[in-house]
Amino acid sequence: MIYLRGTTWFMRRRRPKRYAAVDPREILNISLATDSESVAREKESAVWGELIEGWEAKLAGRDGDAEARYQAARDLAQQRGFRFRRIEEVAKMPTDEILDRVEAISEVKGEPDAMEAAALLGTARPPALTISRTLEAYWTLARDKTLGKSTDQLRRWRNPHIKAIRNLIGVVGDVELERLTPDDMQDFRDWWIDKVEEGDVIPASANKDFTYVGAVLRLVAARKRLGFVPPTPEPIKAGRQNTRLPFSVDWIRDKIIPGLGGLNSERARSSW
Repeated sequence: MIYLRGTTWFMRRRRPKRYAAVDPREILNISLATDSESVAREKESAVWGELIEGWEAKLAGRDGDAEARYQAARDLAQQRGFRFRRIEEVAKMPTDEILDRVEAISEVKGEPDAMEAAALLGTARPPALTISRTLEAYWTLARDKTLGKSTDQLRRWRNPHIKAIRNLIGVVGDVELERLTPDDMQDFRDWWIDKVEEGDVIPASANKDFTYVGAVLRLVAARKRLGFVPPTPEPIKAGRQNTRLPFSVDWIRDKIIPGLGGLNSERARSSW
């Protein structure tokens, strides 16, 4: 229902029991910020819908795993009319923009809502993604790359990615993506160089692994908006390969070169 208090219309609703864990208020009196009854009635359902969305985001942040909580913070920020920004980015914003975010945080029993504060001020942290979990996320985030592929084509597309990530983990361990360093990638590159020098593989094989590793790590970091670009190995340049001549030097000198002289003489006579 809506009611008039002074010159401003308010909405009065009972909070659904489902959201008791994220909002202790049983009865809500929400200002509709208008002195027009018709406008208030138009705004009532929209304001209530926003409250429901906010409660749902808070529930996800409260009950979900690390990834669900982080996504809930992003959703809650958007529901409040802001783009989620990590605290490092928020700190660099103009003062008035920071104040806008602070003022948008609602209060519960006189205290700032902790979930809204984490969402609007960027203190919610992205989940720790290990390299193996990054590959799991890649399959979902790269769905556009598999459209129209048959089961066999999908298998052949996935296998080199799996192999490359397995090789990387074998060298540097299943570390968190955010903690992966250029030194780790240099170790991975050195491991491949050793294999090339031993004659087990050619540089192109190593570079394919580097390509697949980079594709997985960078796409996941970008599409999850983690705020950093993972390092990738520098390609290995193939050295000049010695190619065995099909004939010995002596044979060319003794057999072919004398014949070329005779051939030139015949050509000269035919031109007279």
